[in-house]
Amino acid sequence: MTNLTDGIAVVTGASGGLGRELAIALSQHMTVVGLGRRADGLNETQTQCREDHFVPIAADISDFNSVKEAFDKTSKYGPITLLVNNAAVYPRRDFPEETAESFMDVVGTNLGGTVACTRAALDQMLETGFGRILNVATFADLSPLPASSAYSVSKGAARIFTRALIADLGDRFPGIVINDWMPGMLATGMGIPDGLDPKISAKWGAKLALWHDASLTGTTWEMDREIPPPRSLKRKIADKVLFRPKLLARQL
Repeated sequence: MTNLTDGIAVVTGASGGLGRELAIALSQHMTVVGLGRRADGLNETQTQCREDHFVPIAADISDFNSVKEAFDKTSKYGPITLLVNNAAVYPRRDFPEETAESFMDVVGTNLGGTVACTRAALDQMLETGFGRILNVATFADLSPLPASSAYSVSKGAARIFTRALIADLGDRFPGIVINDWMPGMLATGMGIPDGLDPKISAKWGAKLALWHDASLTGTTWEMDREIPPPRSLKRKIADKVLFRPKLLARQL
């Protein structure tokens, strides 16, 4: 297990909620650049981070030019070694209330923003062959809730993007570790009132984000545990016949 200690961490959606707590937790270990639409929210995050270890940059990740400008500013502080794609919107609209434009606005943030920030961070990571990308994900694509069509589709597509990214980079750049993390149902504006305290979830997320190990690439984690990949009936029978030990899920 190797922890990241050098370089810059970029956290999207750092102006509040889980993104703020992730930035606070990560700032104890490295300098964090927090991206978010609300400058006042980013300034509040800065007051709670380790002194001189948080840089607020106002940016709209659904705007490709805004993302480019933000990452150009970030590069002045050092090499980007960690990207946490956390920012998302969840408008809770019934599909008949959606327009094509409103639906795609959500896709533009939840998928487009993840793609744009990842591509920008890779400009440096591909040069060194080293980095860490953690995508904050959800099971919404498998079990969509009512009034969540745009959110579910966009977040599900973002999980596909993680796999597609690994298909392109995994063999050639094993030092760039990429995976999904599902933080659980949180007591935030996008979550539920009786959900998990985002401070608790952020401790798990920060620990996972700082963990640089090639064996993490392609894995999916929920809260503080790894979700084992599905195994076919044929593989399960072979394991029993050959007395193979049961694979244990890792825990943070």
